[in-house]
Amino acid sequence: MPTILINQADRSMKSFSKIAALALTLLAAAVSAQPVVVYSARNEQLIKPLFDLYTQQTGVPVQFITGSEGPLLARLRAEGKSTPADVLLTVDAGNLWQAANEGLLRPVQSPALQANVPAHLRDPDGAWFGLSVRARVIVYNTAHVKPQQLSTYEALAQPQWHGRLCLRTSKKVYNQSLVAMLIAEHGEPATQTIVQGWVGNLATPVFADDTKAIEAVAAGQCDVTLVNTYYFGRLKAAKPDLPVAIFWPNQSSINAKSGVHVNVSGAGVTSHAKNPQGGQKLIEWLASDKAQSLFADSNLEYPVNPRVPPAPAVAAWGNFKQNALNVKEAGARQAQAVKLMDRAGYR
Repeated sequence: MPTILINQADRSMKSFSKIAALALTLLAAAVSAQPVVVYSARNEQLIKPLFDLYTQQTGVPVQFITGSEGPLLARLRAEGKSTPADVLLTVDAGNLWQAANEGLLRPVQSPALQANVPAHLRDPDGAWFGLSVRARVIVYNTAHVKPQQLSTYEALAQPQWHGRLCLRTSKKVYNQSLVAMLIAEHGEPATQTIVQGWVGNLATPVFADDTKAIEAVAAGQCDVTLVNTYYFGRLKAAKPDLPVAIFWPNQSSINAKSGVHVNVSGAGVTSHAKNPQGGQKLIEWLASDKAQSLFADSNLEYPVNPRVPPAPAVAAWGNFKQNALNVKEAGARQAQAVKLMDRAGYR
């Protein structure tokens, strides 16, 4: 009889242990499944497939709200400590810098992100990290311009391009960032001379977007323009016979840091994140080898992770040397750039 009582007690203890282990497993699963909330200035069709895959691979739901960068930043400011957002995902280093400068993002220490994101494409203090690269390049009419005639952004201010240049409006952050980086490289007086030269060489009033500027070059309204590469890629995919091509500027400069102006789409963990660890893990995954192609390829951009090759259509445009200045300068000098462009008559 005593033996039976001992066996029953033993079985009871084992059952209790199993129940306790199951409870701990379920608790751990519940903790790991705490959603990550993302405010995204990147369009839903570009991010939803990525977030769905992340949830499939990790079990962590991703909830997101999309909108323009300005309203999203205003929302973060207004919500303060009550914000549900764990991650801000936005376009242009200028916007990321502004968010960090206003205290809307928290610094994170991440060996994975430091390994996967080159130093000039992330915040030196770890507040934000680039996730894809977009290059702002010269696009030219192949019937009117020979590549040998082209060299640098600065050279488009020279008299030979009088009446031959098209530009997108200065109101868009992409050109503000380009001018900000030129200020960082050359100083304000020299950059103002360059921008005034661009304005003096305009063939048409400025355009609302890059696509219209490329179409104007193709139609012969002007011979050259400055655009982000993915606009070129989209238009050429739709109209492959357009007589336009990419030229990589500033490849032979004596300045070791000079090169093609690049910018980023990127992300940071918000200062008042309810799930900061989950937010950091999501950003780390987005910069990983397994996710980079999906993140960049969907918009014909370049992966920020140097181990990941670009999509074949993007790789076909050729290799180029990037400007090595930290892209935070695009934000730090943005207000200065806007004032300079206004003084130069660039609207």
